[in-house]
Amino acid sequence: MLFPVAGIEIHPLVPPAVAFVISFFTSMSGLSGAFLLLPFQMSVLGYTTPSVSATNQLFNIVAIPSGVLRYVRERRMVWPLTWAVIAGTLPGVIIGAIIRIAYLPNAADFKLFVGGVLLYIGYRLLKSIQHKKRRPLKPKVSPHAMGNTTTLEFSLKRISYSFEGETYTAPTIGIFSLTFMVGIIGGIYGIGGGAIIAPFFITFFGLPVYTVAGACLMGTFVTSIAGVGIYQTLSYIYPSQVIAPDYLLGILFGIGGVGGMYFGALCQKYVSANILKLILTTFILFTAGKYIVEYFF
Repeated sequence: MLFPVAGIEIHPLVPPAVAFVISFFTSMSGLSGAFLLLPFQMSVLGYTTPSVSATNQLFNIVAIPSGVLRYVRERRMVWPLTWAVIAGTLPGVIIGAIIRIAYLPNAADFKLFVGGVLLYIGYRLLKSIQHKKRRPLKPKVSPHAMGNTTTLEFSLKRISYSFEGETYTAPTIGIFSLTFMVGIIGGIYGIGGGAIIAPFFITFFGLPVYTVAGACLMGTFVTSIAGVGIYQTLSYIYPSQVIAPDYLLGILFGIGGVGGMYFGALCQKYVSANILKLILTTFILFTAGKYIVEYFF
């Protein structure tokens, strides 16, 4: 089947099948499959135009809603944190898309950028494995406790909420500044930024992962909608470049992503998280190293 925007010809079952496999494994490690889907499109399919970033974000739009709804139903969505994430990432993703078109249209330059982002994600995964090995085991959070989040304050100065009897506070300006920078990176890459925001929330602001995940996922979803919109708009401004997403390809990837995330969540408890993270880390660091080395040599 021909995908004219991407300029590739593959069997229509390949995109959903690949997205299913990638999302199945990444979701069990608490990550979106978007950051690995983009290297597949570039290195395997040969889809390297700026349009690939937009298509990758279209994958998020199709694949993420089911996860967002789950967090809303379980009352694990901390809305003040979510609004702060959205407010920061939206302007960032617009700037990121412009940078991608104006300064990184070349495949080699973009691969160097992708290699740097993958290197960071791989490093964070490796650190999480080492940290988990060293820290003592804690009791698991009960399903009832996981839904017990109460907003205490939402102002320009701070965001404060309670979870499991503990109070967590973060500066609103700090959250906005961080998400703005991540939005730029996500807009260039086409991942939405959720995989990059979460570690900062946990490390710098001391927020619990159970309350951060929903806000990051919602931020990624909204950012991806804005990202696809801005790439589509820029395609009219830069008609000489292939910028608009390949909608059919992105939707097929998204359908596979929905299935992969669903079954990944079901199988998560049967698989060692550290083994999965180690496999993902190896693949991510190999891809990052390949892109970086290819740029210089």
